[in-house]
Amino acid sequence: MYSFYQLQWLCGPCHSTSTMAKGAIQPHPYWPRDLSIPGYVANDRSMHEILSFLFSVSGLFLLSTWVLTGREWARDGRGQEFGVVRRLAICWFAVCGFIHGVIEGWFSLYYDIIHSDQSFLSQLWKEYSKGDSRYIIADNFTVCMETVTAWFWGPLSLWTVFAFLANKPYRFVLQLIVSLCQLYGAVLYFYTEHRDGYRHSQLDHPLYFWFYFVFMNVLWIIIPLVLILDSWRHLQHAQTLTDQPSKDKSH
Repeated sequence: MYSFYQLQWLCGPCHSTSTMAKGAIQPHPYWPRDLSIPGYVANDRSMHEILSFLFSVSGLFLLSTWVLTGREWARDGRGQEFGVVRRLAICWFAVCGFIHGVIEGWFSLYYDIIHSDQSFLSQLWKEYSKGDSRYIIADNFTVCMETVTAWFWGPLSLWTVFAFLANKPYRFVLQLIVSLCQLYGAVLYFYTEHRDGYRHSQLDHPLYFWFYFVFMNVLWIIIPLVLILDSWRHLQHAQTLTDQPSKDKSH
């Protein structure tokens, strides 16, 4: 009696095995379930490790900036201490600088190998892709959007932090520009997936859809909207004061 492996050696390449493998989809946790991801390597780090890193570092940036804006030398344009709302706004831009520049910056550089790479940030993106598989397949829209976000809005977010701490006269202009661009990117992000029928996530899943896809991105709609209105108010007031002398001279 021949063993299975002896028969396989006698017969040469196993045609039945190769036929079955041909066109087979490598197992993965992403949606749609028939998504083909050649060379995919599953994460060896847990979801808790990855999320702990993300929120710990983001929290560190937030806490550090909060402490910084509370220092004695940190004052607004009127020489007064920053209020709670303004301090939170500055903290937001600091966290955005980290997320845009580091997290999204990694994706913009390594989007084509993330599915098979085991670097920590690549694993972070593989985990997030459970909520939006466009990232694991390097969808054209996500690559373009994240590249622009990383290399433009990341540095501009940090510049905005500096502008407020240093009371630069253009600080609200920067806040308006960054917030408008974040809002625009988030709207396109949701709208393109809406037109695709939300097929890149497990619809209604409490973690992957509602937390990863919805909650973690809707923040870039709500907060920028508030900051756009804040910028509008301050810039309108500044323009009113600028126009005032010319009105006085005309009388």
